[in-house]
Amino acid sequence: MKYLALIYSNEQEEMSRGDAFQKQVLDEYMAFEGWLAGQKGVKLGGNALQPTPSATTVRVRNGKTLTTDGPFAETKEQLGGYYLLEAKDLDEAIKLAARIPTAKYGSIEVRPIMEFN
Repeated sequence: MKYLALIYSNEQEEMSRGDAFQKQVLDEYMAFEGWLAGQKGVKLGGNALQPTPSATTVRVRNGKTLTTDGPFAETKEQLGGYYLLEAKDLDEAIKLAARIPTAKYGSIEVRPIMEFN
């Protein structure tokens, strides 16, 4: 089955931790990416996202397109990236998500992908 692992963390908190923290997290992600590369067929895709100030929220109401700068809702944690993973079941997907470095200080939401036939 395919699962989307959505990576959430507090952007402000991350930035306030400084350059050493940023380098450590990047190194951990590079190691995780290396590990994933050795797991044939597990990683189907994934990307980091630009910070929330670069986001635009789009809504269509009564045929009019409305845009708002920034994310849809104020939250303590922001969506920072994702992985599209292949796992045999939810338990395996959770084990994979637990290895994502941000899981140590943020959260990872795991959702099965709905497949239409």
